[in-house]
Amino acid sequence: MNIYIDADGCPVVKETIKVAKQFGVPVVIVCDAAHYFMHKGVQTITVMQGSDAVDYEIINRLQPGDLVITQDYGLGALVLAKKGYAMNQNGKRYEDQNIDQLLFTRHLSSKLRQSGQRLKGPKKRTREDTQQFILALTKFLKSIQEGQSH
Repeated sequence: MNIYIDADGCPVVKETIKVAKQFGVPVVIVCDAAHYFMHKGVQTITVMQGSDAVDYEIINRLQPGDLVITQDYGLGALVLAKKGYAMNQNGKRYEDQNIDQLLFTRHLSSKLRQSGQRLKGPKKRTREDTQQFILALTKFLKSIQEGQSH
């Protein structure tokens, strides 16, 4: 198992690395050329800037059972199709049971914005959000380590 981080705009890169090290799970940071990451013992892959370039790089490398940390529902859906696991920056898992609803909501929001409607953005990230992510990632990796169903 590897953990891939869709690092463009990801607020939990350091936390992911710290938790993954506790479980001995390799981490791969994937970002575009506009970002720079350097963490000891962590592979960083930098791709050229472009629409979905990071997503395609992750999907091309992904193996069944790998975990992807991403805020992108579209990438989450592709990960699930390849029998991987996907989790957002707050620790919420993208699963077969919720991905269609998430994609539909994203589509509706896009249509509303195109029609000129203003929508509220995401709420400001809190320390509790980060703690929730750490707890969820730890619980997930522990369940993998113990061979439990996910």
